[in-house]
Amino acid sequence: MAVWSKRFSKELDDIAREYNSSIKVDHLMYREDITGSIAHTEMLGEKNIISEDDAEKIVNGLRSILSDIESGELEIDMNAEDIHFFVEKELTKRIGDAGKRMHTARSRNDQVVTDLRLYIRNKLDELLEDIRALSKSLIALSKENLDSIMPGYTHLQAAQPVTFAHHLMAYVQMLIRDKGRLEDARKRLNECPLGSCALATTVYDIDRFMTAKKLGFDRPTRNSMDAVSDRDFVLEVEFAISMTMIHLSRLSEEMIIWSSQEFGFIELDDSFTTGSSIMPQKKNPDMAELTRGKTGTVIGILSGMLVTMKGLPLAYNKDMQEDKKGIFECIDILSKSLKVMKGMIDTLSVKKETMLHKANHGYLVATDLADYLAERGIPFRDAYNIIGAIIKEASEKKSDLTDLPMDFYKKYSDKFDEDLYQYIKLENSLNRRKVYGGPAPETVLKQIEDTEKALE
Repeated sequence: MAVWSKRFSKELDDIAREYNSSIKVDHLMYREDITGSIAHTEMLGEKNIISEDDAEKIVNGLRSILSDIESGELEIDMNAEDIHFFVEKELTKRIGDAGKRMHTARSRNDQVVTDLRLYIRNKLDELLEDIRALSKSLIALSKENLDSIMPGYTHLQAAQPVTFAHHLMAYVQMLIRDKGRLEDARKRLNECPLGSCALATTVYDIDRFMTAKKLGFDRPTRNSMDAVSDRDFVLEVEFAISMTMIHLSRLSEEMIIWSSQEFGFIELDDSFTTGSSIMPQKKNPDMAELTRGKTGTVIGILSGMLVTMKGLPLAYNKDMQEDKKGIFECIDILSKSLKVMKGMIDTLSVKKETMLHKANHGYLVATDLADYLAERGIPFRDAYNIIGAIIKEASEKKSDLTDLPMDFYKKYSDKFDEDLYQYIKLENSLNRRKVYGGPAPETVLKQIEDTEKALE
């Protein structure tokens, strides 16, 4: 029987009861619900709103419930309407009428949103650690590949030489931004709604600052109507998670491409790949593909919640009950995706020779040739056109730039000399790119040092 049933002349229809119930989702917040109730009860006792004796009984009862749930001695009743009523009913069963005083000066509206903020805050701390762990794995692999030359691409066409380290560190920069977005979201959600009640606070002389402090919030929310109807923090976290998943999806796409026979830049470990039910030779990058696929799920959840919130009047509306399932799934997907990606990075093999072979073909030093002429007085745009013509003829001859004789170059410009062969060596091309943020090994090492500081 629902707590509000005395107002009604009929029992809730069975299908309506199931439709209304949220226990299958919000039971995950049992720890946060009990923690919030303990802080609220302690405040009620300290303010003499309930007796010290009742407050002590309630707090001890709540702690025993938490201990029994975590030990497996108490099983959450999945037929209850929600986790809040389950805990309250169990408490009253254990300590009697004192348990009924716990809900003084509180509504389910401020209770639910407080639980949700606490739950997300705790999960964000875990996600931030997962991001740091993956970033450190990428940095470690980068340090091992400072001199591993590979083609850099635009439009998925070979463009200029870079190192595998430089390429990997691009993803670390994305993760640093992801970390910052989640940290910012955590700061904004760290306000306590408790005491807002249904929408208009309470006539009791409660101390919202005391409750906020007990729960580790920075402050209580400033407006009670906003407090119970705000789900910005859910949307913001879902957006930050979506951005992180997009970055993991891009890295997954590259790992899928790199591990293909056509590229062969890396080999994924057996522990993070699967086989085919019919083709015995296959080694499929399923974990990377799943990460790419789950990104769509997360983006869909964000889109759905945006649409849910767009037309709701103040204050609380039952539509908001849909917030938890989506954010819980987003958090779970990102957590697992970060761990899976770290596992793939930690165990993959880098095929340095294949990367170097690919970099030596495809005219990656064409821009260097244009720079060579520009350094010798030819305007860059003219130099660009000269090199374009050289590439066209070299391509027709199926010749690499290093294989072409000097008399071939001389017919395009008398500025070419024997030193050009050293100039267009891949190693020399890379070592010249010492601009901060560039792919020269010494510059990438500086990037790694700066990024490690940013991570901490």
